[in-house]
Amino acid sequence: MLRLTWVQPEDLIGHELRQAALDGREAARIAARWEAAGGRTAPVRAGASAQPASRYLRTLAEDLLDELADLPSRTADREPTGLAAIKALCPDWPAPPAVPVRTTPDRLEAAWLGRAVGCLLGKPVEKLPLDAIRALARSTGNWPLRGYFTAKGAPAELLAAHPWNRRSATTSLAENIDGMPEDDDLNYPLLNLLLLQRYGRAFTTADVARLWLDELPAGRTFTAERVALRNLLLGVEPPHTARHRNPFREWIGALIRADVHGWTHPGDPGAAAEQAHRDATLTHTANGVHAAMFAAAVIARAAGATGPGDVHACLRAGLAVIPPESRLARAVGHATALARTHEDFDTVVDLLHARYGPDHHWVHAVPNTALIAAALTHADGDFTGSICRAVSGGWDTDSNGATAGSVAGLLAGSPAALPDHWTAPLKNRLATSVGGLDGTGFDALARLTHDLAHAPVPAPDPTPLEATRP
Repeated sequence: MLRLTWVQPEDLIGHELRQAALDGREAARIAARWEAAGGRTAPVRAGASAQPASRYLRTLAEDLLDELADLPSRTADREPTGLAAIKALCPDWPAPPAVPVRTTPDRLEAAWLGRAVGCLLGKPVEKLPLDAIRALARSTGNWPLRGYFTAKGAPAELLAAHPWNRRSATTSLAENIDGMPEDDDLNYPLLNLLLLQRYGRAFTTADVARLWLDELPAGRTFTAERVALRNLLLGVEPPHTARHRNPFREWIGALIRADVHGWTHPGDPGAAAEQAHRDATLTHTANGVHAAMFAAAVIARAAGATGPGDVHACLRAGLAVIPPESRLARAVGHATALARTHEDFDTVVDLLHARYGPDHHWVHAVPNTALIAAALTHADGDFTGSICRAVSGGWDTDSNGATAGSVAGLLAGSPAALPDHWTAPLKNRLATSVGGLDGTGFDALARLTHDLAHAPVPAPDPTPLEATRP
């Protein structure tokens, strides 16, 4: 039996009801109808429930998803999705630099490596609960976290109770690493290089859709991206692709696509955020879009930074491009305040989990962005400290490690500044299913990114939305 993840209506409805509670829609009556009909809650960690629903329940789920979409939200005015409305709420929106800031291939190589290292560190423990992550690391003498996870020395009963992520253990434990394995957290930056090559920095959201139809295998997508790709194939046009039966539209997917937008706008957080917005609105709304803009702005500021100590200014640049009364802005402010207050980062993590864990899915953008900001703040931008704190905090471990690594890599300034025990196992080789890029070295990716960062901006392409291949 094939149970395709992240698209079954009987599973989407539970996530949409949870999202309604977060964004201020009154959904109690709809929830009662679903429960009375025998509908189940959404899977806690998996993408699909074990058994399909009846035809009646599936049809009801589709109808209720559409009803939920029509409910008014109490947070819409302070958490808009449109760029003009977002900018209107941001009194300190960053102006372009008076003198253009240039980055270097070395710095961008450190960013690529940092993203890969942080992702790789988090891959084996993705989906595991916080207590399991801590127990596994402690059992091998790796706590506080300071190196890749290993199974060597871990008790068999602990491994049986908390197995590694099944997709990642064979490639991402310390004893198994042989180059950087494929991951969506690296696939999307590669796709965005293709996006800029094909359409330039003036690309539109429709151009992102065209590229995805051409280049992105459906099986390599998850959550909001999989739903949006399905919507495109159903004939739904952007930006409606982000809303139609898409309960994942405030999850972390747009954030993990944001790095290239920051890397190619060094010193210009506002422009980076605008570029990230055009990408994010294919799949996300409100705080899902804000998270991508925040990350792009932080990374753009880091691309022109003078060292790790600039991390706090980078985070302020990120907050400047998101609505200050949004749930995301409040969560980031709360997380960075905790990080400045508590010497023990485990205490920070416990407080974040107590605050956001009960109401948010482990892939939601709000708690994960807050954790990234807390990790960078607490580590003062230090590379090892940032990625280890981000991953040790749980939730979406590989994505959080990747974004923290990208920022901290930029702040470090060059590959030589990154500890060899992190980068050597990558062997300057990245595996991917993105066409033509499998096995590419991080040095080559950095040179390409540098060229794109300083390329002229062409006029937008007005052609209709469709796949560009015959």
